[in-house]
This record gives sequence, structure tokens and C-alpha cells, in this order.
Amino acid sequence: MENGKLIIFSAPSGSGKTTIVRHLLKTFPEQLEFSISATSRPKRGVEENGKDYYYLSVDEFKEKIEHKEFLEWEEVYAGTHYGTLKSEVTRIWSKGKHVIFDIDVEGGLNLKKQFGEKALAVFVMPPSIKILEERLNSRSTDSPESIARRVEKAEKEIKTADLFDVFILNEVLEDALLKAEKLITEFLTK
Repeated sequence: MENGKLIIFSAPSGSGKTTIVRHLLKTFPEQLEFSISATSRPKRGVEENGKDYYYLSVDEFKEKIEHKEFLEWEEVYAGTHYGTLKSEVTRIWSKGKHVIFDIDVEGGLNLKKQFGEKALAVFVMPPSIKILEERLNSRSTDSPESIARRVEKAEKEIKTADLFDVFILNEVLEDALLKAEKLITEFLTK
């Protein structure tokens, strides 16, 4: 399906983009499939290769960069890479589905630049930095240093919201989910 579309959800960590993307995958199972990112970070907990991420060593990741196998990639933290493999988008389009991304802000903007009108770039806005910090703390998955880094990064990322096609304020989750459903329905029917 060469006329496949891309739906990009980006946001600071803790904004709720993953929750929204999971909801959309359940709501539009015939039309959407999740793009699995590649990463050089180790697996966490019960994560599975080919389901949560494609886990690559740093060397494997760099080799794929050299061979231009990524649509976009970045080194998020020293030695920790994330990226979108070209083969992943092709795999989903070949099934006749559209690709949905849960991706960081820089990656989302890179994809939008490449795909233009074929892509809908959605920025999920947290109600405030304070609430974002509370959400990250309540997850209990990150160290205080990691949370501080994510909050600092979030402050910068929020400034890029106007570079996206549209933003969803995730203050009341039900409202954010309904707005996301409406956006997807409109985008896929145009």
C-alpha cells in the first residue's frame, strides 16, 4: 500500500501519548498498526524483542545507520539510540494498514518533514510541567536524576508544539481520547 499514511504521536515523556496510541490501536484495529522502534538500550522488565522494540547492540544500530536503514534516528542519551526502520513502515503498508507512531518530539518532527501531507503529526500536551513531573514520579520506573532530565527535556519540547499539525491537551484522558479518535477519523477519510 504505497498510499499508506503515517500518524505520529509525540510528546514529552509522561504526557500520556502511549495511553492514547494504545486506545487508538484498539479503536481502529483494521486500519492502524503500531510502528515498533529500534533501540540500543537494554530490555526492561517483561519487554519483548519485536513487540516492544527491536533491540540492537550499539554496533548493530550504527551499522544500520551507515546502511541508511532508518527513516529517523537519534542518540537520546549517551550510548542509547532510538530509531524508525524503513522496513517497519514498508511492513505495515504491505498489510494495507496505516502506521501509527509513539515517538519522541524530534523523531516525530523528522518523520513529518519527510512525509508531509501523508503524515499527521499530533503533539500531546501535558496540563503543566508540575503535573508531568507528578506523573513521572508516580510511575516509579525512573530515578530522581532521570525524572529531572526528562522534565528539563519536556520544557524544551513543549516549545516545539506549534511545529506539529495539531495538539491535544491531555488534562482529562477521556476528552483527549475522543479528540484523538476524531482527528484520526478525519485524517484517514481525506
